[in-house]
Amino acid sequence: MSFSGTKQQTSQGPAREDLVKVQYEDAAAAANYAASFEGWGPTARYHWSRRYAVGEALKDCPGGALLDVGCGPGVQVRYLLDERPGEFRITACDQSAAMIAATAERVGTDEDVLLSVADIEDMPFGDQSFDVVLAMGVLEYVDAGNALREIARVLRPGGLVVATMLNPLSPYRLFEWGVFWPARRVAGFVERWCGVPPHRRHAARKTGIHAVRPARLRKLLWQSGLSAEDIAFYDVTVLVPPFDRLVRRWRRGWRHAPETTVSRGARWWLGTAYLMTARQSTSA
Repeated sequence: MSFSGTKQQTSQGPAREDLVKVQYEDAAAAANYAASFEGWGPTARYHWSRRYAVGEALKDCPGGALLDVGCGPGVQVRYLLDERPGEFRITACDQSAAMIAATAERVGTDEDVLLSVADIEDMPFGDQSFDVVLAMGVLEYVDAGNALREIARVLRPGGLVVATMLNPLSPYRLFEWGVFWPARRVAGFVERWCGVPPHRRHAARKTGIHAVRPARLRKLLWQSGLSAEDIAFYDVTVLVPPFDRLVRRWRRGWRHAPETTVSRGARWWLGTAYLMTARQSTSA
């Protein structure tokens, strides 16, 4: 999601926070991102699997004040309103005003939702304001330690955190980041040299992503005063780009059985991302 991180300007390129900000700064980018949740492609499968994993993490949660930080276009907010009506008083925030505008369109005039343009590392909410905090697809783009300390600040004693992180150990991510994206950039360079029009060239944008291993995330949670409880790996797949795009045109079982895309066992390393739950100390 589009949140700012610690600025690290170098002579090699733009700062990480600038790379993150520009991705969803306008309405068209926000709309395109929201559209990727639908259909049958790899991105839709990823979000479908994540939504199932988050739902399982919240299954025993009785409700209360919930913060969705890095809410994006509000797809998860809409899902909670539809599936668990009246159970949560939701605050949704994102650094991107375009994402908040997209959330507003998706949510409508629901009185149980408060929207805010806010930075995860400096949120405008009081201490111990929420019973539940969702941080989905956001920690990869910021200083995760700073973000988790701020999450711990706004979480009530005994409160629940549901955080997701891309799995840097999965074959999918290793191939995507180490082979697929670099190959697309090289192809685009060659195409530009050959005079191929810009709209027809291959490309892979710089994202500012910095994913951490589960052990590192668990340590960051602990350092923030949060105790990790459970972990689940989702979007489990043996495919790598671009083969996943081809095969998933006809393999669509994940839509009807999303539980098959989540693992807590031996298939953990095939999950392209993972979800970790944690609790605030009751004495906080």
